[in-house]
Amino acid sequence: MAYANQNEVAAILAQDGISRPNRYEVALYPPRRLTGGNRFDGMMEQALGDGTVRMTGLKCESISFPGQSLNTKEDTNIYGPIRKIVSGVSYGDVSATFQCDSRMREKLYFEAWQSLAYNPDTFAVGYYRNYVGSIDISAIADTKDSFEETYGVRLIEAFPVSIIEQGLSYQNGGTYLTLTVNFAYRHWKNLTTGLDSSGSPLESISDSGIGVDGATLSHRLNAAQRRLLG
Repeated sequence: MAYANQNEVAAILAQDGISRPNRYEVALYPPRRLTGGNRFDGMMEQALGDGTVRMTGLKCESISFPGQSLNTKEDTNIYGPIRKIVSGVSYGDVSATFQCDSRMREKLYFEAWQSLAYNPDTFAVGYYRNYVGSIDISAIADTKDSFEETYGVRLIEAFPVSIIEQGLSYQNGGTYLTLTVNFAYRHWKNLTTGLDSSGSPLESISDSGIGVDGATLSHRLNAAQRRLLG
């Protein structure tokens, strides 16, 4: 059996680098099919127009790439040990934490997004296609001179399924307020390989009303994001 020596490991790391969890970008794409039928549509349009949506993505201080689980069932129509066969696929929610500004615009934004699904004024439930959007999560190369996105996924048909309560305390005056949001989604697509999570080609999702084209995210990095990355 061969064992790698320290020089070989160092050479590999020098050539390929290493991925770091603090180098990433989040881009939020809220619903575009706003009907104008209630005041929350107007709040969402305002958030898009005044930069709240963009800055909320930039102030995402923690998030995870989505997982994927294959659903299985036991194949009992054989002799000998039972084997499992795949019957489908399932995805868990993605949790993200955002820094809040002094006017709590991030919280107001996600509350308005939720209100497209369940109107607190009328208690009416909205149409599915009117409250789902998408979220892009990208890892960025660990070099000071490069902002290449090395891996990225898009959460398809995403929406904020839960907004976690925020704790307030006199003892926390030296820190800042954050907001944790859990996002549900139908599935995710790999923006690096151009395949979705089932292995199918990445198709346009413009018909969903989200209005995002497909393959690359590299043009979205601006000077503000680069300062955040350090």
